[in-house]
Amino acid sequence: MATPNYGYEKRQKELAKKKKKEDKLKSKAERKLAGDVGSSDPDSPEETPDAPVSPEASNSPD
Repeated sequence: MATPNYGYEKRQKELAKKKKKEDKLKSKAERKLAGDVGSSDPDSPEETPDAPVSPEASNSPD
């Protein structure tokens, strides 16, 4: 009867752990990127509806 190759089994476990960790980090980075794209900056004048209007735009010749 052949003896079990414990070194091979250990290496396979290590590779699986490493792959799982990389996948987790990748998904975490993707969630962070997706969150940054959809987030709104409260100081940004383009996205605030109550932003002050520039004087040149409000002085239109009638």
